[in-house]
Amino acid sequence: MTVKLQFYRCPICKNLVQILHEGEGSLICCGQEMDLLQAKTDEQMAEKHVPKFMLGEDGSEFIQVGSIPHPMTDEHYIEFIETVSDDKNLVSITFLYPNQEPKKMLNNSVVINKAYEYCNLHGLWEGKRD
Repeated sequence: MTVKLQFYRCPICKNLVQILHEGEGSLICCGQEMDLLQAKTDEQMAEKHVPKFMLGEDGSEFIQVGSIPHPMTDEHYIEFIETVSDDKNLVSITFLYPNQEPKKMLNNSVVINKAYEYCNLHGLWEGKRD
């Protein structure tokens, strides 16, 4: 059974999908079951990968990938940052590309306590508001 907002990746072609509607059965791509991704939160590369909730000098809130900003080169970059409300009814995704800043601005009208980011080399990471 799939669960709302889970991420799955094809081990062959590297397609990445996110569940919007829960269902029975399994996800198949390239003739094989897709792998369920588990978000990493803390390990050796955490300082460059865990999404961090930050406050700007002007009072604006944003998500920055890593306490040390993540590299954003053609070979190694953050593909997206996604924020999710506690009730999972509001999801916002910002796609990123090489040479962009690894950051996502937050809308101050909604309290967001969880963020995900996907690194093209090191996979899915999760960060929570302190």
